Amino acid sequence: MIHAAFLIPILPLAGFAVLFSLGRRLGNPLAGWLATAMVAASFVVTVIVFVALFQQAPAHREFTQSWFTWFGAGRLRVGAGILVDPLSMTMAAFITGVSSLIHLYSIGYMKHDEQFPKFFTYLNLFVFAMLMLVLADNFVLSFFGWEGVGVCSYFLIAFWFERDEAASAGKKAMIFNRIGDAGFLVALFLIFERTGSFEYTTVFSRLGHVGTPSLVAIALLLFLGAVGKSAQIPLFPWLADAMAGPTPVSALIHAATMVTAGVYLMCRINPILHLTPDAAHVIAWVGAVTAFVGATSACAQNDIKKVLAYSTVSQLGYMFLAAGSGAYVAAIFLMLTHAFYKALLFLGSGSVIHAMDEDQDIKNMGGLARLMPITGVTFLIGWFSIAGVPPFSGFWSKGDVLQNAWAVTPALWVIGAVSALLTAYYMGREYFLVFLGERRWTEARPVADGHGKELGHGLHPHDPSWHMSLPLVVLATLAALGGFIDLPFHPNLVFLERWLDPVVGPSLLQTHFSVGQEWLFSVVDAVIAVTGVLVAASVWRASSSRPALEPRFLFMAWFVDRGEDRLVARTSTALANFTATVVESRIVDGAVNGVADLTRWSGERLRRIQSGYVRNYALGLVAGLVVLVAYVLVRVGS
Repeated sequence: MIHAAFLIPILPLAGFAVLFSLGRRLGNPLAGWLATAMVAASFVVTVIVFVALFQQAPAHREFTQSWFTWFGAGRLRVGAGILVDPLSMTMAAFITGVSSLIHLYSIGYMKHDEQFPKFFTYLNLFVFAMLMLVLADNFVLSFFGWEGVGVCSYFLIAFWFERDEAASAGKKAMIFNRIGDAGFLVALFLIFERTGSFEYTTVFSRLGHVGTPSLVAIALLLFLGAVGKSAQIPLFPWLADAMAGPTPVSALIHAATMVTAGVYLMCRINPILHLTPDAAHVIAWVGAVTAFVGATSACAQNDIKKVLAYSTVSQLGYMFLAAGSGAYVAAIFLMLTHAFYKALLFLGSGSVIHAMDEDQDIKNMGGLARLMPITGVTFLIGWFSIAGVPPFSGFWSKGDVLQNAWAVTPALWVIGAVSALLTAYYMGREYFLVFLGERRWTEARPVADGHGKELGHGLHPHDPSWHMSLPLVVLATLAALGGFIDLPFHPNLVFLERWLDPVVGPSLLQTHFSVGQEWLFSVVDAVIAVTGVLVAASVWRASSSRPALEPRFLFMAWFVDRGEDRLVARTSTALANFTATVVESRIVDGAVNGVADLTRWSGERLRRIQSGYVRNYALGLVAGLVVLVAYVLVRVGS
């Protein structure tokens, strides 16, 4: 059954092809159901292949399926094929699984949108590109998927392009991602120049013949690509602006799949990072600082989705902290649990936004838990999961990251622990302002018009339809129980670690903590999470405004975006204006026009000797002859 793996990306691609050509004819909701069915079928195939691979011995859990030669030139040959191994199948499983739920949710969320079929066309194309990214057997095909999800991200973020905010956010995401992609592209050139191949297995087998400086350059250039795609410092501002897109887009791209592509890439190149500890340390520190900046920024946001956006930045920082520390299993573990609880939180926020008639300001909400019990309970589970409250999934995955960070240096653990405390706090702040406390909105009251018809004024919040509620329940279950795939109590319970061992085992950070130390880490993690929850409860349970805890510099995300705007964007604009008005007009055009003017002036002067009179020409010849004879006579006489 492993040979059926080619169907995993092909099914969403087929869905895209059908919707692209027949989407309008299918209409609403059939187009949505078709898109959902194709991704769900891809998930079923993924599970079948996953089980078939699991039945193989660990040493034989790697299968390459070559399709055709994509292109070639000289000694360069790039094939199209997929690599089926524990890492790629883990990624494919959660991508197709979570995407299926988000597709189902979108049927209800987007049902009134005029571009309903187009939305699902983009979603299917995105899933295909993401699957090609993680299943590709070579760097170039992964880069194809990498660029594909970037293009789809632009389409989906700017889906409501008639809104200036959405159009600008789409362009911003595209530009920030292209900055990182330049690093990825240069790394590809260097990889081929040093190894003569792009295939993962071949490249990794030849690392011993590549010098350390080249390996460091490759690692950092690939990490630059990851910084753009996965919103790390300094390229994270695009992720918050991307919230201008539809909420399912936020859940699919900016919580569960696309933004984790950079983490996947770092885990895939673990043999390179293992040989370049200095580059790995850079990745770990960038991740730690990003986790802190994202967490602090989330503490002061009022947009329900921007709180989650900066939270995503912070959680991605945790994943890079783990990958840079050599804790690749911890990075993937957190990636999985994050996909569950962050997709849940985004979809829950979408339900709230629908109920509040598109108002996204949490300061205008409150008291929704009784009116929206399914959304309220599932959101609560998402909060406890991301906060790391035991026994929810985040407790196990985040604790794994922190424990490995301590093994590298306690300083990384301190930054991670503070960020974890802030995570529990800012998610508590959001929950209390949205679901508990007093209502800061006007409830609908029926008022009859002149014709006896009742008109509703105000709001009447309620849980959404089953299309939207069912994914919330499923994701809440996964967020609550997902941590049990890798429990630290016994070697037989670390299922994820044993599963990924053939891919990352040789490069994995080896920690040597005693049972007592591991229990101490667990207790400290639990205390940190519970403390954050209690602080949030004490501060926000009875108040909706705490200006001292919401400083402007945190609301502006440490002014990183504004600083980059002034340092890069405005400076580049000024440089472009200078180039256009001075360099282009005066220097370039001046030089070209100067040559023309000089030619014209010379022509006018030289034209005077071309009078057209024969006697003038004869006189010139005689004068020249006289000068020549005189010169010869002088030379002979001397």
